Amino acid sequence: MQHETSVAAIGVIGLGVMGKNLALNIADNGYAVSAFDLDVAKIRAAEQQAQQEFGTPARLSGFTDLPSLLASLARPRLLVLSVPAGASVDAVCQSLLNAGIETDDIVVDTGNSLWTDTIKREQQYSGKFHFFSSAISGGEMGARFGPCLMPSGSVAAWTHLAPIWQAIAAKVDPQSGQPVERTAPGQAPVAGEPCAAYIGPAGAGHYVKMVHNGIEYADMQLICEAYHLLSAGLGMAAAEIGQVFARWNNGPLNSYLMEISADILSQQDPLTGSPLVEVILDKAGQKGTGLWTAVSSLQLGCPAPTIAEAVYARAVSNQKPLRQQLSRELTASSDYQVADRDGFIDALESALLCAKVACYAQGFQLMAMNASEQGWQLQFADIARIWRAGCIIRAGFLQQIADAFDAEPELAHLLGASSFADMLATHQQRWRQVVAHGVMLGIPMPCISSALSYYDSYRTAVLPANLLQGQRDYFGAHTFERTDKPAAEKYHLNWSHSPRDLVKVN
Repeated sequence: MQHETSVAAIGVIGLGVMGKNLALNIADNGYAVSAFDLDVAKIRAAEQQAQQEFGTPARLSGFTDLPSLLASLARPRLLVLSVPAGASVDAVCQSLLNAGIETDDIVVDTGNSLWTDTIKREQQYSGKFHFFSSAISGGEMGARFGPCLMPSGSVAAWTHLAPIWQAIAAKVDPQSGQPVERTAPGQAPVAGEPCAAYIGPAGAGHYVKMVHNGIEYADMQLICEAYHLLSAGLGMAAAEIGQVFARWNNGPLNSYLMEISADILSQQDPLTGSPLVEVILDKAGQKGTGLWTAVSSLQLGCPAPTIAEAVYARAVSNQKPLRQQLSRELTASSDYQVADRDGFIDALESALLCAKVACYAQGFQLMAMNASEQGWQLQFADIARIWRAGCIIRAGFLQQIADAFDAEPELAHLLGASSFADMLATHQQRWRQVVAHGVMLGIPMPCISSALSYYDSYRTAVLPANLLQGQRDYFGAHTFERTDKPAAEKYHLNWSHSPRDLVKVN
């Protein structure tokens, strides 16, 4: 530690799982890295791993104080923060100010920060240093061998960071659209399109990552509901369901989440020999980004029911004692059974695909509405492309989304793209059959069913909100518009008067 080294290209502050692997990835791509953590043991572990992987001289040097770290870096200094979101980010920024950071230096927040906090920080630290942000997806392995990177903030700062970020990002083969895997240290850099693209002004990258995580919540829950329908509805064993998922992964449902779900369902418990999934407690954790996405959709008035239902599903899962109690008191009134087992499995594949389309449509509409509010010019085709590899929701399906936005950059809604409209037309009847079966079986499927309602809502030209507006006007004189008058005109019916006369309010 505290080496007298040649000038390093970049500093990494925070050597937890993500920070250490990010630092090793950068070093693995030929850049000299200076690293810092308050825990000296983490510094030593990172140095030792770098020594083992890269030999002598090591490309990663550890430092136990920030002034020495800053002195080791080329100017303008480039510093990456891998610390918990929230107060820790500001604490490190203040420590860097105390250590002598300069106005031209760049500090990159890579945590799951709330996007509005990122906007505030760029303003707060303006004139002191350049505060930049880059959301990261892909987990531990992604950070080490190729994450999906969503940077935003100053264009000048991005220009300085871009060569490193494009080098360490996951890659996609431009011909096939498939990820180019890199899974071991010391391999030659892989060629392909980097899953790193400048998203927009401050906060944009973290907002896009937040929506990514909301889609991730929904995608995971959709797969879990399919598992539940097959296990509880058809009585299939975990390993058999894993085989079904593995088969689906070779088709339109190809994705990282489908792949790992098949693997999980095939895994035996080392302690009991039972299917591992059956001994895992059914209480799901969450770190908040899915909740932020649902809250943002409500604030914007942008419907994202499948994402919200995925958050609620995790909340319900955590009420285990209450569920256990009520399961003894509340019973299904039907002894319904699915007659055509194979037909149901095929229909479920279609239902899962349709629900996934609706889920992604919700996420992209949410990004579009917030971009309009913030004045951002988001490139949705690029966002879909960088999600094809490195991130948790990586899937072959994303190429089709990118193609849709390439063909029509001003596409109002993903469901309106001809490729998706045709897909839904082909599969929707089986989607409806699955929802009907699930209801009759008494199996909860909040995401699959809410996605269908979302689709049906958008294909319905006249919704019952006319009655709702009548109700609001009746009890609160909230007024209503008429179908036979200009939209700007408001009317109120004097419900308590006789006769009930109509009043034009404006």
